[in-house]
Amino acid sequence: MGKIEVTIEKIKQILLEDTRGLTIQELADQTNVSRVTCGMALMKLEGEKLINVRVIGNCKLHYLAADKQKRKS
Repeated sequence: MGKIEVTIEKIKQILLEDTRGLTIQELADQTNVSRVTCGMALMKLEGEKLINVRVIGNCKLHYLAADKQKRKS
């Protein structure tokens, strides 16, 4: 698996656990990658319709798509 694929899996897990919406910088910090790498992973997830993005001013909050969330046991 490449760096982007690993980052995508980490992001999906983070967004599954934290439903409040996270910025690119917050996700980059939690996945230990640069903002650029994180942004590329988020673009792939958005393109696959796995995440939703909410724009608030100049900030984008990223959420796991509602139909993609799995209930935790």
